[in-house]
Amino acid sequence: MLDALTLDQIRTFVAIVDSGSFRSAAQKLSRVQSGVSATIANLEGTLGVELFDRSGYKPVLTAQGQALLGSARDIILRVDALRAHARGFAHGAETELSISVDTLFPMQEVARAISRMRHDYPAVAVRVWSEAMGGPLEALRKNRCALAVMVGEDFRDPRIKFEPLMSISQVAVVASGHPLALRHAGHPMELMDVADHLQIVLIDPSDISAGRDFGIVSSQTCRVNTQDTKHNLILGGAGWGRLPYWLVEGDLEQGTLVHLNVSAMGRNGEVTSSAYVAHRRDEALGPAARRLADLLISDEYVE
Repeated sequence: MLDALTLDQIRTFVAIVDSGSFRSAAQKLSRVQSGVSATIANLEGTLGVELFDRSGYKPVLTAQGQALLGSARDIILRVDALRAHARGFAHGAETELSISVDTLFPMQEVARAISRMRHDYPAVAVRVWSEAMGGPLEALRKNRCALAVMVGEDFRDPRIKFEPLMSISQVAVVASGHPLALRHAGHPMELMDVADHLQIVLIDPSDISAGRDFGIVSSQTCRVNTQDTKHNLILGGAGWGRLPYWLVEGDLEQGTLVHLNVSAMGRNGEVTSSAYVAHRRDEALGPAARRLADLLISDEYVE
């Protein structure tokens, strides 16, 4: 009967898949291998299907096992989220709150929310990390932070919940004295017009995007590790690149930077992405973290 299913059986099933063998799963679960084998045998008997082909050196998922794996993972995720939610009711305010913020997101918005949150929770110490690309997601995965602010849809994980914030625009810019500005300022451009000029690009501090590039069109690149470095190199005339509009609005108004209208990089050389506040589904948000997330989502902190 399916009512005989247990969470332990489902966790054991997933542990074997993730670790690659019954022995490795037993070590991961701090159990003896015979106990793991018995658990899976009972699960297969309850479900009425064979989950693993055991004829080879290592167990291999059967077609039925492969089909059921997604549901098993979903059950575990939902149960962990339920437990985390329940723990949240039992805990008081946290002593420290860490948040990782995508470098594309304006830090002043985070500052306003933190200031308002601390009116309600003045004893909570706050840590803020500014991280590029996959950094905020990695911080959540490794429990370095309770909250993360992420921009765009390139980095996702089913264990992470995303709640939408504002839209962030990025524009292609170059210093006013750069050859690209002198030749093409104000005129529509093709990719070939910028492809032979040095492009300043931000590198991912995490391994999440290993082997992938985002928005790189030039054959020549200068890779940097901070948004400030990228901004200053472009201002200094080293090359061109995309930067968030909120960061370069003043430079564009003063004429120190020029907007490059590269149509292949978005309408008028501009691309807009959604920002999100994110947190783990399987970890309880403390009251200060929940308050900070709500303040970021709403306009309540705007004076």
